[in-house]
Amino acid sequence: MISTLRHQLVSGETTPEAILKKLAGDISARDGQTGAYLSHDLESALNEAANADLSLPLGGIPIAIKDNINVLGQPCTAGSKFLSENYESPYDATVIQKLRAAGAIPFGRTNLDEFAMGSATENSALKLTRNPHDPERIPGGSSGGSAAAVADLTAIAALGSDTGGSIRQPASHCGVVGLKPSYGRVSRFGLIAFASSLDQIGPLTHSVEDAALILQAIAGYDERDSTSLDVPVPDYLTGLNDGVKGLKLGLPKEYFGDGIDPGVRQKVEKAVQALADQGAELVEISLPHTQYAVATYYVIAPAEASSNLSRFDGIRYGHRTASPTDILDLYKKSREEGFGPEVKRRIILGTYVLSSGYYDAYYSQAQKVRTLIRRDFENAFEKVDAILSPVAPSPARKIGALGDDPLQDYLADIFTIAANLAGIPAISVPVGTVDSDGGKNLPVGLQILGPHLGEAKLLQIAKAAEAL
Repeated sequence: MISTLRHQLVSGETTPEAILKKLAGDISARDGQTGAYLSHDLESALNEAANADLSLPLGGIPIAIKDNINVLGQPCTAGSKFLSENYESPYDATVIQKLRAAGAIPFGRTNLDEFAMGSATENSALKLTRNPHDPERIPGGSSGGSAAAVADLTAIAALGSDTGGSIRQPASHCGVVGLKPSYGRVSRFGLIAFASSLDQIGPLTHSVEDAALILQAIAGYDERDSTSLDVPVPDYLTGLNDGVKGLKLGLPKEYFGDGIDPGVRQKVEKAVQALADQGAELVEISLPHTQYAVATYYVIAPAEASSNLSRFDGIRYGHRTASPTDILDLYKKSREEGFGPEVKRRIILGTYVLSSGYYDAYYSQAQKVRTLIRRDFENAFEKVDAILSPVAPSPARKIGALGDDPLQDYLADIFTIAANLAGIPAISVPVGTVDSDGGKNLPVGLQILGPHLGEAKLLQIAKAAEAL
């Protein structure tokens, strides 16, 4: 889609202003049902469009932004009451600066689970987002608003963040492409932190080529992010159409066991076989510590969240309780009123595993298991070029189906979490739809995982899967 629009912009068939006005009209017409957007500032975007440099790679292209990434002068709520009342971003995140430098126009703030904690976008304190393919179902999360906007054709492309599958899982549920880059490949400066050793920003798009174009723009070293890697950024478009002939693709036996929806399994296996028919060699592999991934993640991520969210105290910015009796009362009531139940649950869990007497039993042990999970992938990539798996065990579930049982949503991240623990890149590519649980034509994604900083080969394989 981006390449087509770029051709039309350069040829004069359309203008950035016309594209923005059409998107705004589409949002007005359709987003009332989908609920992908929290806000969109057409006037500011039109001001940028008036000076758009159409010679740049993304010149004149509007990009929707998940509402935990700071954009100068725009709200940045993180889907939370804590930041929804009076916080306006005083700066651009590095990825926003890079998008602007490539000619793109940030347009629209998309909904998310509060502070990116969730897999359904049901945890947003501000509104409910629905899946455009079936409004009775979740779009996935936590980047559900970004995925839904792209799927609903109210966004040309969007940025999301991925801490345990938060780009790939909603991409799979909404039938779009979602890429989580390697840890350190894209700057996290300006992203409201959930779990700093796991978070990564990436694109949700209509095509693999669009994902490559956006990654090309946002990747690279940033001295303001101490985890950013100072390594060259390759040309992600070169070799994109080279296919899979001669490549070795791994099938981890732990990712194709029991518990997968039959329709999902059938679509993923059909895509895998189609890649083999194009000349790829399929290799059975093992990632033996996969069974510990969910437990490891839900020790490490809440621990980091409890530390990162300590800055939200009602003092410097964000929600402040009315008429506190003293400073301790201000802290307690501001946080009690400002945070939703899932955020509180994870803060409490994280504080517990970091507390005296439990640190060694839980957090320290989880870090050791994380090392084992990373070594599983390192050993696998000595044998194969990439790894294939489902993104999620089932299609998008019905809204409210789990009630007050968050554990089932935690377990649904079994196929995506390990990539964040290992810091490797992974992408979700649509491979068809299934009828399941009373729903029809529910999208399914194929997950492709690559070695650290192996995005170029990953995108090449994804392009071949997309073409099939």
